[in-house]
Amino acid sequence: MPTYETPGLYKERLDVPPGAVPALRMDVTGFVGIAERGPLDRPVPVGSFRQFEARFGGFTGTGFLAYALKGFFDNGGDRAWVVRVASQDAPRGAAAAALDLAARDAAAPRPFWHVEASSPGSWGNALSVAVLPGRALVVRGEAGAATAQATRVTGTAGFGRDSLVRISQPGGPALLRICALAEEAERRLWWVHPEPRLRRPYDLALPPLNPSRPVVIEALSYTLLVRERGRLVASFPDLSLVPGHPRHAPLLLARPSYSLEAEREALPPVPAPVCIVPAEDAPAPLIPLPLAQADGVFRDLAGGRDGLARLSVRDFIGEPGTETEAPRGLQALARIGEVGLLAIPDIVIRPAPPPVTEVPRPPPSDPCAPCPPSEALAAALRPQPLAEMPGVFGDEEVFQVQQALVEHCEARRDRMALLDPPFSAVADPRLGIAPIEAWRQRFDTRHAALHFPWLGVVDPLGRGGLRLVPPSGHVAGQQALADRLEGVHRAAANRPLAWAEAPSQAVDAPSHGLLNTLGVNVIRVEPGRSLRILGARTLSSDPDARFVPVRRVVMLVIRAAERGLQWATFEPNDHAMRARLALTLDGLLRDLWGRGALLGATEEAAYSVRCDETNNPPSARAEGRLTCDIALAPSVPFEFVVLRVGRLGGVLEIEEFSTIHRGDPP
Repeated sequence: MPTYETPGLYKERLDVPPGAVPALRMDVTGFVGIAERGPLDRPVPVGSFRQFEARFGGFTGTGFLAYALKGFFDNGGDRAWVVRVASQDAPRGAAAAALDLAARDAAAPRPFWHVEASSPGSWGNALSVAVLPGRALVVRGEAGAATAQATRVTGTAGFGRDSLVRISQPGGPALLRICALAEEAERRLWWVHPEPRLRRPYDLALPPLNPSRPVVIEALSYTLLVRERGRLVASFPDLSLVPGHPRHAPLLLARPSYSLEAEREALPPVPAPVCIVPAEDAPAPLIPLPLAQADGVFRDLAGGRDGLARLSVRDFIGEPGTETEAPRGLQALARIGEVGLLAIPDIVIRPAPPPVTEVPRPPPSDPCAPCPPSEALAAALRPQPLAEMPGVFGDEEVFQVQQALVEHCEARRDRMALLDPPFSAVADPRLGIAPIEAWRQRFDTRHAALHFPWLGVVDPLGRGGLRLVPPSGHVAGQQALADRLEGVHRAAANRPLAWAEAPSQAVDAPSHGLLNTLGVNVIRVEPGRSLRILGARTLSSDPDARFVPVRRVVMLVIRAAERGLQWATFEPNDHAMRARLALTLDGLLRDLWGRGALLGATEEAAYSVRCDETNNPPSARAEGRLTCDIALAPSVPFEFVVLRVGRLGGVLEIEEFSTIHRGDPP
């Protein structure tokens, strides 16, 4: 251990003991839904709502995903994985808006760069791009000292290998060449590399120059400007046409890529609004031709589609993927091991068109005005096309997706589904709780929780009043807050809900009691208290799996065992290895007991670990099988507090009891 005497920053290496169980968290939530922009079927981590907006856009009437993420972060969540879904049918599926920029050809301009929005969606139709010449880099050459392979110049600053240049002399045709080497000390630009082994196919010698005329050498590059709805949002200077150049446009503005092993990576950067790829039928001369549209005029991208009209159940459920194809929809989250909660709020979507606003009229023309209205003002005044609306999913389709979500969690064993009631269960408050009772009967699982009713939130789209949204995002945020403050054994209940004004319908005490016994977690307002979640039950009929915190403690132990005990594979199954394995698990359970996740006044009363000859007989060891038995007593949340009031010797006495509900109300 070093001694610290001088103030400053010091680094220490902390080695994790072999076999130690890594720190795990169960509050990271995976969301699948509809977004304005962003990659399709790629899980992307976000750590705040602003990060979500930067990558997936803001609120939209076509989906609940942004509302769910807002509810998640406002209620205490701090990390989520988001998967955007849309139809990918070829004719009418999601597509990115695009525009082709042409090269200046003597015969006819041909597409050279294919500019497209960084992600599919109609949002890209609001983009426009303009191309300007890049920085003016001009040097003079010494014609008398020029050879076919090199030219001496007044300076080489700004020139380098793979720089595209235009060489001209008064009265003569301009020549295009690619610089093979720039020698700063010798002030020489090489057109054919002096080292034969370093030459490239486009190293071309110069024809004889007129030694009596000056030589002008100009570097060719371009600046790309991007506007969205008339507002400048990005500028990319000095883009090169040459593939080998470090500022080659398709290299700097490549299509965003998202690793399937993204859990180990930092938060991915916000992609540029547009990307550039070489056009499929781009001219392929050795030396690229200049762009024909470098005139500074903004041109609109077109053809973007949201892919929502044909959105189907299969787009939400997805496919597991193959070696060559990435998984889609829900299956894209199967590889993200840190996810502990899952929600698909948009399967119960009630699409709402954007509010109708009157397009402002342009100001009257002023004959004395120095210039006409700007292009940006014209773009801002241009009416926006109506957004593509998804269909409304029926109850059977909602059940199909939620059942797939439940099966996904059951197969993984270490995550829990947060189910939203279908709109039919909250559409008519006059029906009471009968619709949600019927919906609850469809499930019997220890890996899901159902919350009722929906929540009314202030609509950020400015429609006025409240918009009803499913509660899964708010619930996930409350669970993340409880995990962070106390641990997985703390129920996400009895704390004020943020960004929620009212439930979609009021639930009285008798109805609440009935739903509680059925395993439906009610969100309601009690007299004198704010809106809160007042339930923490799973959808299981098994009494041992009734409470969400109990199941999440067990899931934490399962996840820790799967991740922290990989070292035991192929180890010799002897007494020392079994003792080491038992010691590792004992450390994990002791930590849970110390944080209050397990009941018992002593460690022996809270848990036990057995990994010895009694459960590993010689016959099992001969088959390569190792068994470790764990018994634990998770702490159960108190649901009822009973006050008994009576008289004792003429004195009024109040005694308080905390009880656990075991079936019938007290």
